[in-house]
This record gives sequence, C-alpha cells and structure tokens, in this order.
Amino acid sequence: MSTLPWLHPDRVALLEAALATRILVIDGAMGTMIQGYRLEEADYRGERFADGFDSLHPGDGSGHDLKGNNDLLSLSRPDIISAVHDAYLDAGADLVETNTFNSTAASQSDYRLPHLVRELNFESARLARARCDAAEAATPDKPRFVIGVIGPTSRTASISPDVNDPGFRNTSFDALREDYRVAVDGLVDGGADVLMVETIFDTLNAKAALYAIEEAFDARGARVPVMISGTITDASGRTLSGQTAEAFHISVTHSRPLSIGLNCALGAKELRPHVETLARVAECYVSAHPNAGLPNAFAEYDETPEETAAILEEFARAGLLNLVGGCCGTTPAHIRAIADAVRGIPPRRLPGSLEAAA
Repeated sequence: MSTLPWLHPDRVALLEAALATRILVIDGAMGTMIQGYRLEEADYRGERFADGFDSLHPGDGSGHDLKGNNDLLSLSRPDIISAVHDAYLDAGADLVETNTFNSTAASQSDYRLPHLVRELNFESARLARARCDAAEAATPDKPRFVIGVIGPTSRTASISPDVNDPGFRNTSFDALREDYRVAVDGLVDGGADVLMVETIFDTLNAKAALYAIEEAFDARGARVPVMISGTITDASGRTLSGQTAEAFHISVTHSRPLSIGLNCALGAKELRPHVETLARVAECYVSAHPNAGLPNAFAEYDETPEETAAILEEFARAGLLNLVGGCCGTTPAHIRAIADAVRGIPPRRLPGSLEAAA
C-alpha cells in the first residue's frame, strides 16, 4: 500500500482521537427504514424518471420497474434518505453510512442504470455529509463522520452462479476493479470521511475494491481511511468463498485498514466467536454491526433493541469492540439502545498500546 498524506487530515485526527477514547457507534439498516415508508414505483421514479426513462440520459434507457432500487432514492427522494440519516444521528450514531450498497454498475445493471453509478455515489455522500455537518454544528464536541459504503455487487469473482458449470464466472477482477473505481471517486468527491468495503462474501471481490481504492488514492495523491467488513454466511463460520474470520483477516490486512470487522447474515449472538477471533488477531480497530438476530419465516427480524444491545454490551465489556452498529432489521431504536449500552465502556485496545501491554 502506498504511503500518501490524508485528504482531510483534520477529520482523520478527530476520528483517531474519538477511537482512542470510546467505542464509536455506526448507524443501522438503511433498507429496513426505507421499507417502513412503503414506497411505490412513483416514489422511486420521482420527476426525473417519471416518463419511463432517465430524462437526463434518455439514450441509456430505464423503461421498466425501478421499485426496490433503494440507492436511486438518493436522486428521486433525497428527503427520505436525509430523514433516515437524521434519525440515526439523533439516536446517537457517530458514523452514518451512505445509501450506496448497490451503487455499482454490476448491481445497477439490473435496473438498466449503470450510467448513474458516479452520480449515485456522489449524491449519496453529499446527502450524508450535509446531515453529519448539521448534527456536528449542533453538538460541536461530538464529531460525526460519513462512511462511504462500497457493497459487494450482485456478482462474485470466485464462485460460479451456474451449478452445472463450476468454471463459469459472470464477472472478473478487472471488471470489478473498474466498476469500484467509479464508485470510489464519487464517494470521495461527495465528501466521505471514510470508505468501507462491506458485507464481503467473496474476498476476491473485496480485493478488487481495495485495488480500485488504492488506484484512486494514487491518482489523487492523498487518501482517506478504509474500513473492511466481511460476512460470515452461516453456522459453518466461513464466508461464502470459504474463509474463516482469521483467514479473511489475513487476506486483506495488507491494505492496512483503519478497521476490520463483520456485519450482516448473522445476529450478534451467532457472530460473537468470529468477532472474538478478529479482536485477537487484528492489529487495527475491530467493528461489528450484526443483524437484529436471525430472520423469521417471513424474512423479518424480531430481536428487540434491548436484546441486541444486551448482547453487544457483553462484546464491549469483553474488550472486543472499537466500533459497533447494526445491519439488517436494526432501526434507530436499536442504535439508541446500543449507544446507551456501550457508553462509558473502554474501547478495545490495539496490540502494542500501553493499555494493552499493561
């Protein structure tokens, strides 16, 4: 990894100072909150896509259903996305994630909107930046940070999507790298303080993202901190591409991330042994933002804010956490309960620190 100056050194200093003194709180699920609005096709289209195509880029076409493309709401219903950010900030979040989980060409191609990738990332980062700045202005002693989210895409470089053809791939490392590069530039230009490669089920995808990030940094001559968060997919204790938490850590630690952690797929209870592994081996900060338990038969999450917070409080008291938040099924109520539960508990100390050696 190249050695470059920080793009926003004052922001990095604030973040490092906060991490040194307390467990920082990440926000909760964006998708869960959007579902609560019960939006229809017209909401996703807004004025720009109302006539069945992108009025700014009519030649690219989008004349089919857009409902479910939550990232598009950053353009068509920015009021909703801003309201979600505000709700999590009010609940006690120190860091909010951009609405960009599917803002890659691979994922937006499902809606025939790959031409929007840079705009989606830029506008989503800009919305989050505005809400964090407003919250920070109201409470100057508590800085708020924008996490530029880089999702896994809807494709995998390591696994065939065709059970009858194990050697088939529907993407490549270079295709992913080029796709991620557009997203990275949009997020950084939009005002992200940190980038997070998250919900990683395929480490080769993540490596493509990390490579694209380094390319973007080299082109700028400056960098922002990078967080990495993988996904243990089931009780096997492995990612979808077959790695344990420790093996996953070894695969990405060359990028010298600000933090490494786990999110999604599992609830906090099921995630604990894997977070404990990362806390033992990682030389950087450790994060966890699990789901609100496991989904029920209707793919809904029943774990209450109090239940989730109690489990994560135990993580904190065991010295496993530097950053904590929520993923699928979590709401501002969950984040408020988590923030209350970990308040005053010292953060995990990095290996080699005086506190860790004591």
